[in-house]
Amino acid sequence: MTIDLRPASVDDCATIVRFNCAMALETEELTLDPRTIAGGVERLLRDPSRGLYFLAERSGHVVGQLMITREWSDWRNGWWWWIQSVYVAPRARREGVYASLYRHARSEAEAVGAIGLRLYVDRDNTGARATYKAMGMRQSRYRFYEAEFSDNKER
Repeated sequence: MTIDLRPASVDDCATIVRFNCAMALETEELTLDPRTIAGGVERLLRDPSRGLYFLAERSGHVVGQLMITREWSDWRNGWWWWIQSVYVAPRARREGVYASLYRHARSEAEAVGAIGLRLYVDRDNTGARATYKAMGMRQSRYRFYEAEFSDNKER
């Protein structure tokens, strides 16, 4: 079955919110607030400087998503494209949906002169790690740290 790829629009907000909530619950056992997610997704879709989503469709139904944000590297004088919010609907897994999204994102990144793709993955998500490795990605030398400001949930 053919997989069609396209950028997301504001009309796709509800689907992306549903996919993000499902992904967080499945991969990290986190229950996200759909209203907060909807606000964040809509802000990104209305302001491309925040990032972009690519969607995969089969027979007119969205079956996968991948979000891109950008990070400037002064060391390399270029943009890293960060892959985030990856989700493939359970019924469409192991059918090339993520591979299609990844190849599309890579092609788009290369077309605009990005220096590469990066992503982070939960350390316990062995399935995703195997998928990323199969796509030719390798584990970075960097570890990820964060300081979350709980008082600033709405930005």
